[in-house]
Amino acid sequence: MLRRIGILAVAALTAACLTGAPPVTADEGPEQIPNGTFDTTADPWWHTSNLDFELSGGRLCTNVPGGTVNPWDAIIGVNDIPLVKDETYAFSFFATADPSKVARAFVQLPTDPYTQYVAAAPEVSVSGNTYSYTFTSPVDLPNAQVVFQIGGSATPWRFCVDNVSLKGGAPPEVYTPDTGPRVRVNQVAYLPKGPKNATLVTGATSALPWQLKNSAGAVVAHGSTTPRGVDDSSGQNVHSIDFGSYVKAGTGYTLTADGETSRPFDIKPDAYASLKLDALKFYYTQRSGIAIDDALRPGYGRPAGHVDVAPNQGDKNVPCQPGVCDYRLDVSGGWYDAGDHGKYVVNGGISVAQIMSEFERTKNAPTAKPIGSLNIPESGDAVPDVLDEARWEQEFLLKMQRPDGMVHHKIHDENWTGLPLLPHLDPQKRELHPVSTAATLNLAATAAQAARIFAPYDAAFAAKNLAAAKKAWTAAKANPNLLASPSDGNGGGTYDDAKVSDEFYWAAAELYITTGEKEYKDFVLASPHHTADLWSKSGVFDWGNVAALGRLDLATVPNELPGRAAVRQSVVDGAERYLGVVKAHPYGLPFDPGNYFWGSNSAVLNNTVVLGAAYDITGTVKYRDAAIEAIDYLLGRNALNQSYVTGYGEVASKNEHSRWYAHSLDTSLPNPPHGTLAGGPNSDIQDPVAQAKLKGCKPQFCYIDDIGSYATNEEAINWNSALSWVSAFIADQGDGTVKAPGACKVTYTTHGSWPTGFTTQITIENTGTKAVDGWKLQWSFLGGQKIDHSWSANFSQQAATVTAENETWNKTIKPGQSVVIGYNGLGAPGANPSPDLITLNGAACST
Repeated sequence: MLRRIGILAVAALTAACLTGAPPVTADEGPEQIPNGTFDTTADPWWHTSNLDFELSGGRLCTNVPGGTVNPWDAIIGVNDIPLVKDETYAFSFFATADPSKVARAFVQLPTDPYTQYVAAAPEVSVSGNTYSYTFTSPVDLPNAQVVFQIGGSATPWRFCVDNVSLKGGAPPEVYTPDTGPRVRVNQVAYLPKGPKNATLVTGATSALPWQLKNSAGAVVAHGSTTPRGVDDSSGQNVHSIDFGSYVKAGTGYTLTADGETSRPFDIKPDAYASLKLDALKFYYTQRSGIAIDDALRPGYGRPAGHVDVAPNQGDKNVPCQPGVCDYRLDVSGGWYDAGDHGKYVVNGGISVAQIMSEFERTKNAPTAKPIGSLNIPESGDAVPDVLDEARWEQEFLLKMQRPDGMVHHKIHDENWTGLPLLPHLDPQKRELHPVSTAATLNLAATAAQAARIFAPYDAAFAAKNLAAAKKAWTAAKANPNLLASPSDGNGGGTYDDAKVSDEFYWAAAELYITTGEKEYKDFVLASPHHTADLWSKSGVFDWGNVAALGRLDLATVPNELPGRAAVRQSVVDGAERYLGVVKAHPYGLPFDPGNYFWGSNSAVLNNTVVLGAAYDITGTVKYRDAAIEAIDYLLGRNALNQSYVTGYGEVASKNEHSRWYAHSLDTSLPNPPHGTLAGGPNSDIQDPVAQAKLKGCKPQFCYIDDIGSYATNEEAINWNSALSWVSAFIADQGDGTVKAPGACKVTYTTHGSWPTGFTTQITIENTGTKAVDGWKLQWSFLGGQKIDHSWSANFSQQAATVTAENETWNKTIKPGQSVVIGYNGLGAPGANPSPDLITLNGAACST
């Protein structure tokens, strides 16, 4: 499975702020710092030209000027420090600041990319403290640097340092995460009428009693645990607790078992309404090319990034890498991909596709509800906020297309930048990277999807997307093997992909759904991905494996593909497999790959999308309940007993790897906004922080909430798109009550069509035992079709959604009787299939 690697190793290792000198071990190595005590001289230490050295009281001091922008605008350092691979070192220093300031201390490679083996950002006080750090060198290096970056202050201040020490022979650090109480629950909430499960970590092998207590401490339910044995993903002996029979809403509940009491949680019907919005609001603060308004996101306001305003070199006139092309493109806008300043088409593709699919679900799924306001600059227009946000990314993807239809793979800095670094302060040269078949097909897919979704709101933008999608498809067919290079990873992730047949399938599926044209239909039916088993336990459904995106949309978006029933059944079959995984897993997640991989949390969620889609297709409650249970893992029911979503749960991730959500490195910067998903456990632990602390970890324990751990703790747009879809699905279930389908059958027949229109007859049959006294029928068009002339009902239309209400004379439909209505419609470019979902008085009818 391919995933992004190669981000700069900025590793903040564990620090202890001490009142005295660090402890000395008997076998410690020799001092590696020349003149770390500054008794008589500053040599061989150096400084940037805007500083001067002064020896004061046996300390090295400097007056730092105000008005600098970046931490590295003022540096003191010493060179030629030897490091030995796999040696564990103790690094310490005493420092003062007047007034108090954050200083940055690094042990690092002395040349680009300045890989940092220690990255510390202590808040230094006027009285001073000794700071101590332990790290294991991943390299043999004869000439490491020790530097203190002290720039970036608007006002002047004074920095002093003393007793700088670096010695080998330190005992290797033993990292033991604080996992809290052994009863693991969803720390946010359970739905009153939904499943409620917890996991107990215990040495016991037989059942134990459990108690559910309300906020007052009274026992409101009790039962016995179910022993599950040793869980391979955590190495723990565990029991399951099922308290689903308790349905009373309230706050501050706890579970007690085996002498342990869980962290608190709620039982409430609106538990996920805020997460549904917060997971989407994440994207506004990821925007490039626009100032983030602090009034809309308090604490997150910042100037526009990469808009050709110094020190940015900007995204409005970007050249290619040397030798790649002789032109420049305006590729401003879009979303920053993750914790860096890069923008990548193949990761933007799956992200914007899932966001648009979340909206499209509101047209086609019985339980789906409008998404609501995201409080973004575009709020208040006639377009749903979720589409306004998606458009910000889609317009960037369109800009990455060159005139022949091929699409550049990515755009990012020439070299990696350090942390922290706000986007508008990035001084690096920006570069377009070569076009690729994968990027071209990503645009073909998302532009085809955008063409139908935006048609009711902006016909010109829809047409632009459809033209771009078709041009990209033609270009990709002519250039089917232009693959991104796995070695093109300086300054940004490679996002290389050795196969693109799945991208071809996804693009053909979206183009077929939107247009209904034979070329795309034939390609879909002939693709091996069309009948392949796409639903592995590991969840191979990500930016590099996108066939599932095509399969899911063919199953859930109305279309007339031959054999569509089998496509829908294949999604149900996948959900059945994941349901089995949920039931077998003692932590109740639809993910069991053995070792966990980069972005495992998004894999959990993408498998949950399949469960949700199966429920939308069939209405079978077991798939819904498995999807609801799956999110428990992300919100605290896991081996680490913590939520992986910022701001949700008593103990939640907050130090995710990011250059601007970098509070742990610079207290003037914020932590990530609420609703941001951490990548999650990763058995490969590719970064120095994870390697130093998590060696030998069981899969669920291969995570650390440290800004330096990009392999386990990065945030990314494609991870939040999965969180957004799933949290919306769960929020739409209300209190968990299962709504019965309507006692009705609707026959929707298009009798004829012509270049500019069509005519449709609709028969509404009452299949129940009670008369319908007053009715309202609703459905949505695929794209930009409109009602023109109608009969036998009062028709109205809002965007793609049509409402037909009874006339006085046909208000009542008795059991077994029918009403026939009809209309003439105005055509729109593309397909015009019959809707999958038609509701009568809010309840879904059979069709």
